[in-house]
Amino acid sequence: MIQSKNILIVLLLLFISCKTEKASKKEAKEQSEVQTEIVYDFDKTILLNHVKELSSDAYEGRETGTQGATKAKNYIISEFKKLNVQPLGNDFGQVFPLKEMQGENILGLIKGSEKPTEYIVISAHYDHEGIKNGDIYNGADDDASGISALIAFAAYFQKNPPKHSVILAAFDAEEKGLVGSFYYVKNPIVEQTQLKLNINMDMISRSDKKELYAVGPQHYPQYTSIIENTKTSGDLSLKIGHKEWTHMSDHAGFHQAKIPFIYFGVEDHEDYHKPTDDFENIHPIFYTNAVQTILTFFKDVDNSSL
Repeated sequence: MIQSKNILIVLLLLFISCKTEKASKKEAKEQSEVQTEIVYDFDKTILLNHVKELSSDAYEGRETGTQGATKAKNYIISEFKKLNVQPLGNDFGQVFPLKEMQGENILGLIKGSEKPTEYIVISAHYDHEGIKNGDIYNGADDDASGISALIAFAAYFQKNPPKHSVILAAFDAEEKGLVGSFYYVKNPIVEQTQLKLNINMDMISRSDKKELYAVGPQHYPQYTSIIENTKTSGDLSLKIGHKEWTHMSDHAGFHQAKIPFIYFGVEDHEDYHKPTDDFENIHPIFYTNAVQTILTFFKDVDNSSL
């Protein structure tokens, strides 16, 4: 009887010990996960909400010259104002002619703390394909993702003023042949010689391979080492490549004017320029890591002599 009791006590102690050990391992794992959790320089929930909003049916595909485009323009300007972004000119809009309609770029300014007369243009386009045959082409990746990142940059600058002045450019009519960005380069409001670099973001929110490409160092090798040494976020892979994309988005006008550019984007996917380019099909973790990586690149450039 006494021996059985002792065995029972030993088993009970072993049970308590195992349970305690499991609890300790679980606690250690949770602490490890907290320690390794990625810290972003922006609110990722707000970032994703902007993509969801701008790519909703309410914006009717944001085709240049439509009510949907006007709605998107007003949304972006409203967010800029909330974040104390100043207009580059007399107001945020830069109207330009386009056949039987007109387009309108949105240009915001963050004044540099150390080099106010040297400008870095960070850009994305807010227009998309509109409505075709009754289908809404919402353009979540192309390019609500870039515009939402642009707003995230504005939020970052509110608490972390850049050394160089920054122009936040939401270009219109990219899908009409890069019309808005080419118009801006020819009519930059500040002197063209003061534009030191264009960082363009177009399609940055999804990649099955978790690859983000940087195009531009092939033409402007002074940025190669910065790209190669940029600390990436999460398991994202930042690659230099796709020189053939040199003229495929709004950085083309800058390149033509011999203004250096770095374009960030992903390879085409199955929903490219289709009505299925919806918010539900982006990759939120990859996207937030992409925005953080681009922001880290900007910080490295801002601390350089350009």
